[in-house]
Amino acid sequence: MAETGEEETVSAEASGFSDLSDSEFLEFLDLEDAQESTASLRKPGPSDLPGKDGKLISVQNWKRGLDVSSPMERFHLKYLYVTDLSNQNWCELQMVYGKEFPGVLTPEKAAVLNTGASIHLAKELELHDLVTVPITTKEDAWAIKFLNILSMIPILQSEGRIREFPVFGEVEGVLLVGLIDELHYTAKGELELAELKTRRHPVLPVEAQKRKDYFQVSLYKYIFDVMVQGKVAPASLIHHAKLCPEKPLGPSVLRHAHQGGFSVKSLGDLMELVFLSLTLSDLPVIDILKIEYIHQETGTVLGTEIVAFDEKEVRGKVQHHMAYWMGHREPQGVDVEEAWKCGTCNYADICEWRKGNGALGSTLEPQVKKAK
Repeated sequence: MAETGEEETVSAEASGFSDLSDSEFLEFLDLEDAQESTASLRKPGPSDLPGKDGKLISVQNWKRGLDVSSPMERFHLKYLYVTDLSNQNWCELQMVYGKEFPGVLTPEKAAVLNTGASIHLAKELELHDLVTVPITTKEDAWAIKFLNILSMIPILQSEGRIREFPVFGEVEGVLLVGLIDELHYTAKGELELAELKTRRHPVLPVEAQKRKDYFQVSLYKYIFDVMVQGKVAPASLIHHAKLCPEKPLGPSVLRHAHQGGFSVKSLGDLMELVFLSLTLSDLPVIDILKIEYIHQETGTVLGTEIVAFDEKEVRGKVQHHMAYWMGHREPQGVDVEEAWKCGTCNYADICEWRKGNGALGSTLEPQVKKAK
């Protein structure tokens, strides 16, 4: 009986959403996603789910709605977040259901988000004041990212500490974006990435959760290194994000840019400054990847993990995950030995992978495009 109790505790704590980093919290605040977000605390039953308009739809009708388009097209996505891929590493189907039914938000995840907001604010205020800049377009939203990068590059050059560094780059034909929690230098002069993960309970995550976190920080290094090496093409960003570089920036963004000493008028002006600064800055690649787990309630450090970066392994996982997004393969659930993850999944009642004992039911399978 003791072993059973321990297994239940571990499974509940090891939920894919049992903890959240500052960078993951901020990704929920993206302008375009926020406009479409209608969070609901109602957990769906086995035969109905909330659609994007808030109305309930049957699982059968949802299945019939899957078409020949790739997931990127079907979900109307211009780019992916680093955490989309790390969530795939936990359970791909859970991530897919989350995209298909964005109105589903468990009380557990809502509580984690609220705590994440408080912790994020406290960490931000340790280093600098926060300035609210009203934005009305996606160009404005990207302009803020670029202004943040421009303000952080000199700090990194002088070996200072920065938080929430935006990263972006094309990976396997898809634009991938994210936010690095913290970058600073060690006593030996090495550039260290520090990712903070808060835990609802005072225990370290199980190995499956750690692997998800390892992959996340490895992706951050993967993209950051390419950025500082000058290998990100502006044209690729414009193409994927559907940006209009000639579009004038909003008055609030322009005012903020001028206060920072940047004489710009459009997003294209800012992009030119950013890519030139990244090319000429001589910033080093990331040397060390560190994850720190702390207890949300007490702030106690539960443990620290140093992650070994394996570029070949990361590239292999990225290629596998992107194959789904490009429509070259069907989504997959967890392996049988990790079926315990289903115990905390909000979509367990309607998951065709579970019902099919490790295979998608024929009625759920999207007619995916074949690789050319």
